[in-house]
Amino acid sequence: MKNFIVVVVISLLVPSFVSAQQISKEEMLFLTPLWKGERFEDGRPKVPDDILKRMRLVTHDEAWAVMKNAGYKYQYADGWQTINPDSILIGRAVTATFMPGRPDIHDAIDARGKAEGKKGQNSWPVDLLVKGDVYVVDQFGIHNGGPTIGDNVGNAIYAKSGNGIVYDGAIRDIAGLREIGGFTSYFNSYHPSHHNQPGDLNTMLIGINKPTRIRQVTVMAGDVVLGRDGAVTFIPAHLAEQVVITSEIVRLRDMFGHERLRAGVYTAGQIDTRWSEEIERDFSKWLNDHIDELPVPREQIQEILKKRTW
Repeated sequence: MKNFIVVVVISLLVPSFVSAQQISKEEMLFLTPLWKGERFEDGRPKVPDDILKRMRLVTHDEAWAVMKNAGYKYQYADGWQTINPDSILIGRAVTATFMPGRPDIHDAIDARGKAEGKKGQNSWPVDLLVKGDVYVVDQFGIHNGGPTIGDNVGNAIYAKSGNGIVYDGAIRDIAGLREIGGFTSYFNSYHPSHHNQPGDLNTMLIGINKPTRIRQVTVMAGDVVLGRDGAVTFIPAHLAEQVVITSEIVRLRDMFGHERLRAGVYTAGQIDTRWSEEIERDFSKWLNDHIDELPVPREQIQEILKKRTW
């Protein structure tokens, strides 16, 4: 009986240890109720790979318009320094939140982590990354004494995710990070210091995959990260497919409109306002006539045509 009681007590304690820094599955489900698709084991929304692939052609303008119409006004952040600035960063967010170091809280968190066999708080979120993830970090903009990512951690991030980072703070070892092919990254600044040198406590990890703040954006684990053209948009998982479909429709309408304008078929006034039924019918015919030549998969165009009335 005594052994049974000990086992029960331990089983009750373990979940509190696991979820102390990392959000619990129950809380993840609670905070992402609009996502109806597949999830990771920990409850994080798993936007399909096909949506991520199609997201690569989406612009910030297109994503912003969809989210604003849905009531999400603060999902865009710009003004970053970049590694591989000509590349596009797409993936599912894994979030980490750091705060200014306070010895009593830091040491308590650290002791609990060591009891679970963990070393180095800055590596705990990295250990959770899988292919297709983007590591999104609120490092509260700290510069001197702030970097938790250098070339060693950067290589670990890239090996696990095949992706880069969005890092609201300073990175270090920037020359080494630039040598990692495909490490497309957005960050505030560069500084050669380290976040926690002996006797100099600067930061502490207080949340993994909990809602976090990147500039003026509230980011949730599982959000789709769209990084391009020097800026980053964070798209809630449940809006990702709508953003992609809207982008594809806008792309096709722009191609059709520009082609017809160059041919002198319609005037700018006709194309730049709500289209008449005649133009809409022409657009549907154009889609059918060019279905195998357009930069949107044939099956996606067929879906668009099914929903059209012209």
